[in-house]
Amino acid sequence: MSKYQIWFWQNIQSPHMGSLASALADRGYKVTFVINQILSKDRLEQGWEKAKLGKANLKIANNKREIIELAKKAPKNSIHFSQGLRGNHLVAYAQKILKKRKLRHWAMLEKINDNGLKGKIRRILYRIIFLYWRKHLEGVLAIGHGTKEWIVERGMQKKYVISFAYFLKEPQINKVLKFSKNKIKNSKFRFIFVGQLIKRKNLDILIKAIASLKNDKIELWIVGDGTEKESLNSTSNLLIPGQVYWFGSLQMSKISEIINQVDCLVLPSHHDGWGAVVSEALLIGIPVICSDTCGSSVIVKASGFGGIFPSNNEKVLAKMLHKQYKNGKLSKNIKQKIASWARCLGAKSGAEYLDQIINIKQNNFYKEPWKKNEL
Repeated sequence: MSKYQIWFWQNIQSPHMGSLASALADRGYKVTFVINQILSKDRLEQGWEKAKLGKANLKIANNKREIIELAKKAPKNSIHFSQGLRGNHLVAYAQKILKKRKLRHWAMLEKINDNGLKGKIRRILYRIIFLYWRKHLEGVLAIGHGTKEWIVERGMQKKYVISFAYFLKEPQINKVLKFSKNKIKNSKFRFIFVGQLIKRKNLDILIKAIASLKNDKIELWIVGDGTEKESLNSTSNLLIPGQVYWFGSLQMSKISEIINQVDCLVLPSHHDGWGAVVSEALLIGIPVICSDTCGSSVIVKASGFGGIFPSNNEKVLAKMLHKQYKNGKLSKNIKQKIASWARCLGAKSGAEYLDQIINIKQNNFYKEPWKKNEL
């Protein structure tokens, strides 16, 4: 059993962080996972499922008083990882207590959207925030491509900012790679999008890029729901009729099963803090194409498969889709190669990495798991 206790502070019981908490508990840490609620209504509608925490201890703080009380009771040997530093609701009250008690405290931040006027305002706000917090944090776990550099530019010292990721539960590779008996041998080349059907996800550019290829041997599978569904449906019916298949929202536990039946996942978002579906695809051996404004583009690059295109650039995206199609359908060996590499994105790898961060205080010793295992 480790001499340290690990505490996570989040608004909801994120399945993406839950797997990491469970893996840390398996490494001998006493882990406490504090949330305000199990899952929000919108997350449930998106198919999210509550995290499986294993040996980690779940505590629910429903209000300000309860979360402050928990923060006051945290033992002196505890190390804390809290969600964000702005707009994080009840977590902010816990952070103030942790600061006052001078406990070891790390903030976890996803890639920030700093486009447009709102982006300029965010840059100013975060400079003020880091000016206030940098003396009170042990460090920041920066999740996503460019996040570490962005945080350093806002005033946080480089040696206290560590690149991080969302580490998911590892699938059973042999089970996932087994081809379905019902799979059609000569099926068309399948791209898939998984996510909310909202403007930020920029799905219309993927539909237009596929249409520009004028190739009826390509299919697009769409998993998700949202306010843009009707508009996207009209666009697809006009540009690529008969080539799009809609699956609606699915439970998270079912996502890997459907991704396993396609040839490439595409995430064309204007912005994504991370994009957990990218990790899910790579973990089961499916290559990914995503925009450079997705936090998870860092692992797409490291994987050596798929590709990254400039955000909202339809021509470059179309070229990448065509290249992926020309490469042909995935062999079992290629899927195995991708999936084996992607174990660096699993919860066990993440727990080992966080273990090093906690116990080694020299920044140059940290090596991101996805860079150690680049293909």
